[in-house]
Amino acid sequence: MKNKIISITLSIFLAGCVFGQQQPSRDVSKESARSSQEWVKDAVIYQIWERAYSQKGDFSAITTDLDRIRSLGVDVLWLMPVHPIGQVKKKGTIGSPYAVRDYYGVNPEYGTPADLKRLVAEAHKRNLKVIIDVVLNHTAWDNKLITEHPEYYKKNEKGEIVPPVPDWADVAGLDYSKPELRRYIIDNLKSWIREYDLDGFRCDVALFIPTDFWEQARAEVDTVKPNTIWLAEAEKPDLLVRAFDVDYAWNMHSTLTEVLQGAKPASALRKLWEEQLATNPRGALRMRFSDNHDERRAIARFGEKGALAAQALVFTLDGLPLVYNGMEAGDTAESGAPALFERLPIFWQFAERRPEFPRFYQSMIAMRKSSVALRRGSVAWLRNSDEARVLTFARRSGGEELVVAVNMSNAPYFGSVEVSGQFEEITPNVGSPLPPDDEKAAAAKTPGIGLPTLSLDGFGFRIFRRK
Repeated sequence: MKNKIISITLSIFLAGCVFGQQQPSRDVSKESARSSQEWVKDAVIYQIWERAYSQKGDFSAITTDLDRIRSLGVDVLWLMPVHPIGQVKKKGTIGSPYAVRDYYGVNPEYGTPADLKRLVAEAHKRNLKVIIDVVLNHTAWDNKLITEHPEYYKKNEKGEIVPPVPDWADVAGLDYSKPELRRYIIDNLKSWIREYDLDGFRCDVALFIPTDFWEQARAEVDTVKPNTIWLAEAEKPDLLVRAFDVDYAWNMHSTLTEVLQGAKPASALRKLWEEQLATNPRGALRMRFSDNHDERRAIARFGEKGALAAQALVFTLDGLPLVYNGMEAGDTAESGAPALFERLPIFWQFAERRPEFPRFYQSMIAMRKSSVALRRGSVAWLRNSDEARVLTFARRSGGEELVVAVNMSNAPYFGSVEVSGQFEEITPNVGSPLPPDDEKAAAAKTPGIGLPTLSLDGFGFRIFRRK
């Protein structure tokens, strides 16, 4: 989705005001979420921005790097839009990948259809799933549908085709009240699965498109390949009942940013989690993230330690964690602004300067893979002696129980957690050694010591397993 000059909440409001089609999600709190494949429930998603991934910025560079990607432990590769980019009314020098010029085409800057098929095939050989980003709410102004089927588009009172939101002037909004448009889009989705053997879709601004369309599309695409994953860029609970496996935890991300920047207490995250648990369908899967293509890099917003603390929460809270390419290297290429309209390659050499970043990602994902409690366990929030700064919670499944503590502030913490029993520390050793004079923190980090008394560095995190 395009750079969020306006917030996602305001975007939704504007779209509803302009077109009168954005309806609130119905109450689905007593319904069950869609039943997903077992591999979906355990997945770690890795987002790839083709243009930024390498100096070449093409599919072949990604294919060459698949072994490294696989070594991280991720499961699903999400490729940002692979389609040709519109040039009419484009933003920036190159234009946005979310202004699609041809729904059936492959961006020649990234390679050929054969190159994309090879990338998917090689990923499958490494047990990696591949999904592509589809942008079905709007098209570029030079998409052939503009001239061939102008009736597919939203229009103002003068009969002029208009953007879906005024700020998105580089795209034209599609009108899903038209059955012919729905048929065109569903046939297109089926062709991508059939021709490229894809494993699903990430659906841009899915909340702007009627839920009944998504339910129809999912049912039809499942007849081509049933065991797929559909990710909604939306926070609209009814989408999770029959259409989508996973959605964006957008509000959690926004609150995480406010907490780490000192605008809200850490307890605001727990409060929001509890509110959303009560409104989502039972068993809903949420995608948790601290960074993505719509935001400035987390390392720029929170600092190095803050970025690791944010992602530690993402990896240990319930839901599916996202890793945005370059995070694992401590990349700061997009520190000023997301590079949606220009070319700004990831500076992979940062991994040599910040070795704690690749160690963190590999070890945290490995720990998640080894723990049923982290992947699928329940969440029980635990009280601590400074809930304005520190989050503490337990993840439980069967006989396994882990306790996670994350300091959401830059000041050291020494206090207590309301927990009983004996625990051993399993926090991956990814950071720099403690200062020699920090004896209190060093003692608290000794294996077998640390609960119920707990010490955390500024933006520190610790993970314990019940003995």
